[in-house]
Amino acid sequence: MKFAFAGIDFLGGVFEALIQAGWTPIKLFTRPCDGIYDHNEAVVTLARQRRLPMQLSRLRQSDLDALNAAHGRDWALVVSGYPWLVTGWHGRAAYALNIHPSPLPTGRGPYPLFQAIDAGYESWGVTAHVLAEQGFDTGDILAQDIFPLVPGETHETLLAKCQMAARRLAAGPIARELPARWRRPEPQGDGTYWPRVSDADRTLDFRQEVETVLRRVRAFGSIETIARLGDSRVFVAAAEGWREAHTHTPGTIVHRYRRQIVVAARDGYVLITRWSLVPLAEAAQLGR
Repeated sequence: MKFAFAGIDFLGGVFEALIQAGWTPIKLFTRPCDGIYDHNEAVVTLARQRRLPMQLSRLRQSDLDALNAAHGRDWALVVSGYPWLVTGWHGRAAYALNIHPSPLPTGRGPYPLFQAIDAGYESWGVTAHVLAEQGFDTGDILAQDIFPLVPGETHETLLAKCQMAARRLAAGPIARELPARWRRPEPQGDGTYWPRVSDADRTLDFRQEVETVLRRVRAFGSIETIARLGDSRVFVAAAEGWREAHTHTPGTIVHRYRRQIVVAARDGYVLITRWSLVPLAEAAQLGR
């Protein structure tokens, strides 16, 4: 099967897995990345090794027309980790599908991993679905890979699980069974759309229980949460904690040692172990 891939390194293993399964790539659509949170070096390197045409600008109908002129309809468009809605593929490609890091119809939206941990889900998954002409992540389901979450799940462990599941989907049901699955997809029905998180979503509330605060820290991991400590705002990458009765007002700094800060929470203490006054993205810009 010939295919064009639209995405970045986030789920770029899909690109590689399809090639390893014997599919023939014909073009890479990617986008500019900041090199901090978003990367495309791996997919670009793979495309260069195979001397594929690459495009950083948004994929439009004229690009689909060009691929149709060169390859007819006998090819698939595979989207994964691509921020723009792709439309107009009907009549130009035989197949168009998206691989999304959630167990659809739960968790539609740009990046549902944070909310999956913060909301305390016990299982999660990755979904391959038909690329809908209207609305993100709403197309009929072709295949899913569901896996359990553990109590101490972090953003980084969930990201790795999603990446591994996406590769399994690409190498198995999609690479081997796409025509058959395309003929009998499963409609999603009603679902939930989770918008891009804001600074308010990332902010720690020490009036909550210790476990709730730590779960939010784990949910964002190296992306960082925000803590308001007195007059300062700090960006937290890691924290630990414990339950203990106390009389401190939640949010009070009760202890410091070197760069470690102990903050009172509703039912105990949160030990902030890795933090900065400057967010990672801004620090990286200053270091350039």
